[in-house]
Amino acid sequence: MQQERYKAWLELQRYQSNTIAAQMHRVGRVEEHYGNLDEHFEKDLLESVIDDLRYSTADRQANKPNPSKIPFNGDPYSNLASYRDAVNRYKKFRTDETIQVETANDNDDTPSTVPPSAAYASTKQSISLERDLQATLRESIWQLESGLEIIDEGAERSVDSGFIDITARDRDGVTVVIELKTGTASQRAIAQILSYMGDILNEEGGNTVRGILVASDFDSKACSAARMVPNLQLKRYKVEFSFTDGEC
Repeated sequence: MQQERYKAWLELQRYQSNTIAAQMHRVGRVEEHYGNLDEHFEKDLLESVIDDLRYSTADRQANKPNPSKIPFNGDPYSNLASYRDAVNRYKKFRTDETIQVETANDNDDTPSTVPPSAAYASTKQSISLERDLQATLRESIWQLESGLEIIDEGAERSVDSGFIDITARDRDGVTVVIELKTGTASQRAIAQILSYMGDILNEEGGNTVRGILVASDFDSKACSAARMVPNLQLKRYKVEFSFTDGEC
């Protein structure tokens, strides 16, 4: 495992120090019992390790034993979910070394004439803005909805469809998936958050999952799609600046 580079990457995600320590500990435990994670990444993108750490709600209901190589006390469902999340995050770190994530406006119609350097700069800027938005919202989640409680230990939750920006619980105990988009969110963003909601419903075995998509604006297709999903809300954010006289 590339410990120093991975720690630096986690710090760039603006995770709190306790969150970074927990992620480093968990991925270290996995490597201790499964061998070098970089070798697993080169072999099959860590998929064999991730599969070995799966434990479903049906497994929990059947009271099946821990299927992994990692010894621990306590509930296999929650423990293995934490280790699986840690490995998925390390996989994202390794993947991010060479592949840029989607741009802020999530637009498939970007002209091919855009210079690669400009596209790269736009991607880096969108990633930074999204991190800022997430960090700010985590500190004041009550502004989004009264009674919300963040339950993801300060880091994006890993599910089969990807990483959920913020996972929370509302005052009624319902899990809330919160997805953040800088700029205007498209119909594709609706499909993304619905995939995350479906993953949570499958993992937790409940009857209800809510979603909140946060963006500066929404295009007409996104608004039309959202109207058909009663447990999905669209929330606009607004950035305001204030200025004071500088003192030299």
